[in-house]
Amino acid sequence: MTIKTYTLNGVTTLEIARPEKKNALTMAMYQALADGLRAADADPAVRAVLITGQPGIFTSGNDLEDFMARPPQGEDAPVFQFQLALLDCGKPVVAAVTGGAVGIGTTMLLHCDFVYVADDARLAMPFVGLGLVPEYASSLLVPELMGMRRAAEKLLLGDPFTGEQAVECGIANAVLPAGEVLNHARRVAERFNKLPPAAVRESKRLLREPMREAVLTANKRESEVFAQRLRSPEAREAMQAFFEKRAPDFSKFS
Repeated sequence: MTIKTYTLNGVTTLEIARPEKKNALTMAMYQALADGLRAADADPAVRAVLITGQPGIFTSGNDLEDFMARPPQGEDAPVFQFQLALLDCGKPVVAAVTGGAVGIGTTMLLHCDFVYVADDARLAMPFVGLGLVPEYASSLLVPELMGMRRAAEKLLLGDPFTGEQAVECGIANAVLPAGEVLNHARRVAERFNKLPPAAVRESKRLLREPMREAVLTANKRESEVFAQRLRSPEAREAMQAFFEKRAPDFSKFS
């Protein structure tokens, strides 16, 4: 099992558990995450959701071999189901991040309500370097959070950034020692056991509603361009270089 799902004290935990592959996400894992989010949202006994990875690695993003063998096709693709399930979750979602959070490992944090990162966290959105484009409405939300200049560093250059920088630019709430992140995030999630659930749901809806249509529009447009880019010669060169463990050569492209 590569996604562990369990509920304890009113909190459903979705644990990415594939450390031998740096928690790289397959289509089956996206489906499990989507199913877990929907089940938690529908369960009246659940007051919050906690998403976490393994010590030292949140997720390295897409499993490229699986992703290229089974690229997302249509709105029912597991990755899009996961994206919509997280967007539509009416209950608070808390993320606990240690180590690497690459690609969607960072962009999913934009849609969580609380994000706690370790002092060893290293976040990155290296889409362009893979011949691709930003996804999950990050082309909208990252400039909104940190301004166009720093967004260009993160999305065009793919510059990695630390947990402290994630807090500074508004992606995360706080940075903590790696050994304390998960317990702190769980304590935050468990606070919702003492709050009125309908008031929490309505307040979350009001917080998210002003940007919802813009987020959905940006995500749809990004997904269309992303699919086109997956078939591009640049992406093929980037993926081949990744599998061959060499630097890609983009000198022949214009």
